[in-house]
Amino acid sequence: MAPIKMFSGGEKNRLMLAKILSQPANLLVLDEPTNDLDVETLELLEEMLVDYTGTLILISHDRTFLNNVVGSTVVMDGDGVINQYAGGYDDYLLQKQTDLNNKDSLKSKPKQQKKTPTNASKKLTYKEQKMLNELPKKIETTEAEIGKIQLQLSDPEFFQQPESQEALIRLARLEADLERYFEQWNALE
Repeated sequence: MAPIKMFSGGEKNRLMLAKILSQPANLLVLDEPTNDLDVETLELLEEMLVDYTGTLILISHDRTFLNNVVGSTVVMDGDGVINQYAGGYDDYLLQKQTDLNNKDSLKSKPKQQKKTPTNASKKLTYKEQKMLNELPKKIETTEAEIGKIQLQLSDPEFFQQPESQEALIRLARLEADLERYFEQWNALE
């Protein structure tokens, strides 16, 4: 029964979150909602946000909270570069590492090709020709799978299902595979 001006920071945050979450809305924007919250309130907030049916835009440095709540992570990488990754913070780290590994392997391939300038006129080996012939089918299959997942993602109720996180991760992996297939195709042609 104390006036709000007498509340601590955590009590004010709990009151504000209770007020916000008690009103119906299809968009919720939260900036550092975990600041000054005790563990019990934090767990309750996670449960409420996981069950939230609208769109949630969340800014937080609490990596565990992000992993438990979000389905997509938008990262500002610097120099005006903004990237979106499927899943929470840990998923972002895995995808970022995969991207870095792919870039490193691409950088090393041109160096090898420069050493032998006759590569341009060299005929493909049987194995390379077979791989080149199989790539269009792999690309088509991967694009079809990506299309299926994207169709599922267009349904707002899909994100209430437990397999939604797995689908987002699978989508990111398929997109990386597709990019790799196109790179292989360009290199072989």
